[in-house]
Amino acid sequence: MATPAEPPATRALSSGAPTTLQALRSPRLLLREALAGLVVALALIPEAIAFSVIAGVDPKVGLFSSFVMAVSIAFLGGRPAMITAATGAVALVIAPVMRDYGFDYFIATVLLAGALQIVLAVLGVAKLMRFIPRSVMVGFVNALALLVFGAQIPELIGVPWAVYPLVAAGILIMVLMPKITRAVPAPLVSVILITAAAVTFAINVPTVGDKGDLPASLPEFFFPSVPLTWETLSIIGPFALGMALVGLMESLLTAKLVDDITDTPSNKTRETWAQGVANMLAGMFGGMGGCAVVGQTMINVKVSGARTRISTFLAGAFLLILILVLGDLVSLIPMAALVAVMIMVSVAAFDWHSIAPSTLRRLPKSETFVMVATVAVVLATHNLAIGVIAGVVVAAVLFVRRVAHVVAVERVPSEGAVTYRVTGELFFASSNDLTTMFDYTGDPARVIVDMTDAHVWDASSVAALDAITTKYARRGTTVELVGMNAATRTLHERLSGGLGVE
Repeated sequence: MATPAEPPATRALSSGAPTTLQALRSPRLLLREALAGLVVALALIPEAIAFSVIAGVDPKVGLFSSFVMAVSIAFLGGRPAMITAATGAVALVIAPVMRDYGFDYFIATVLLAGALQIVLAVLGVAKLMRFIPRSVMVGFVNALALLVFGAQIPELIGVPWAVYPLVAAGILIMVLMPKITRAVPAPLVSVILITAAAVTFAINVPTVGDKGDLPASLPEFFFPSVPLTWETLSIIGPFALGMALVGLMESLLTAKLVDDITDTPSNKTRETWAQGVANMLAGMFGGMGGCAVVGQTMINVKVSGARTRISTFLAGAFLLILILVLGDLVSLIPMAALVAVMIMVSVAAFDWHSIAPSTLRRLPKSETFVMVATVAVVLATHNLAIGVIAGVVVAAVLFVRRVAHVVAVERVPSEGAVTYRVTGELFFASSNDLTTMFDYTGDPARVIVDMTDAHVWDASSVAALDAITTKYARRGTTVELVGMNAATRTLHERLSGGLGVE
């Protein structure tokens, strides 16, 4: 008897990666995506206001930017379910423009940053992601978790004592709720119950409304009034480039993180130009721009279980509805409720396996060092992009140091000649000591250098081989290079004799 075919929505749910169309056809999946978007929208409000303060602009600038970017990236982005909005990293980069030159130059910087991201997408910058080692990614995730947790500390210092039981209650609800049902995201239940308790019992604690006034009108089209001159470009150019690079770094790393969580691939090049378009759209409506928001993405994907673009779109749509229609109610949400959500996000995001004693014993010390270095730089600079770059540099240095010592030279004497068998990868680091491994004074008149088990990668190695040949030639010794593979032979023929080796 044939087994009935599994409904598409059921297959999608079991695989954990439904398409947008499948989610729209399944009430269960659609509800999950919608509730996830609502939780993200609630969490975006205080952060967007806080990032606006960092950038030195009105709170509506960050809120409208988050709305425009979330909605646009839902259609344009290459990574489904990833949340893009105003971020602290971008705010820090472009804050000096607002301070020194004013709002028009500030928006011009956002527009130029978006254009630069589109250019970088055309140049294929997303392909550089393959050069980020796993240890750096683990450091990125752990640093992110620590930053998210650290950002909650100010909300727990110098506050009424009632904040602490509310935060504890919120965490307890999120721990217990999945054991009862997963139909409704635990963070949403937690926010609703904590808010209801605070309002019902008139508990005096800081609320979302204390962070700043919410806007009361829709965003309007805005074009900056700045002179289109080289002087303007020289002012905003460096800040725009910095914003473009920091934004892409965080966005592409977050996309890779979501890829790993959902076991699904994403189009990084599409994500790159989509971030640029989203930033330009945000700037056109007077927004401060941004990039992928790692904390809210973790709420959406890991805590709430969202998997499609629907959740991203609804996060932006709900954000606008909350601030324009339900602004008075949103203002009543205790910050303690959102702090509890973000603490749970940080706990869920941290890679606890990476610091387990069994893992630390098995991993090479260099891998652990790279992870720790990445975390340390991120925490010192409060910038994920700088930490990742530092981690990649440290990993590259350690790799070069390790590979530099794997080249071996074996001397095999024979009648009237001597053969040197070179084994390993020859490049600028490993070839530096190659010239010291030959007995120039003691060898006979014929020397054979066997390159069968070696590969030459750069000009430094060709120069080293030329130096060996030159040293022997001064003593009247003939050197034969044999066994080169095709790539090594081509490089050697092109560069040998033209590198100024004497």
